[in-house]
Amino acid sequence: MKKFITQIMLMTALVFSFATSAATPTQNADGVVEIYLEQHGGYFSAKDTLASLKPGKYQFIITNKAGKLVGFQLQNFTTHEALDMFPIEPGKTLRSDVVEVTAEGVRFRCPINPTPWYDMDVIKAG
Repeated sequence: MKKFITQIMLMTALVFSFATSAATPTQNADGVVEIYLEQHGGYFSAKDTLASLKPGKYQFIITNKAGKLVGFQLQNFTTHEALDMFPIEPGKTLRSDVVEVTAEGVRFRCPINPTPWYDMDVIKAG
């Protein structure tokens, strides 16, 4: 009986751990990985985990939840080469250009409503 209760407790813990962990971003039909972000007053939140990403084609989909004009700026993490930048009106959702992310990584921020740089520099090769 004790073994049975232990197994039930273990299964319950596993179910809860899967339910609370963030999913990884998915690829669309064109093979582009879509990263969904929300911009709030001074910070970004992500729908999915941004850990363990691989080199490839990415598109960032950003929703403005700040209630005022914000922006999105995307750069290569290593070289700081500009990849995309645009303003986003309150309540609107915009998509970045499709960008090729390499092992050099990327970083993003809001240049209008200053946020810190969000560094994605842990891109792992295939």
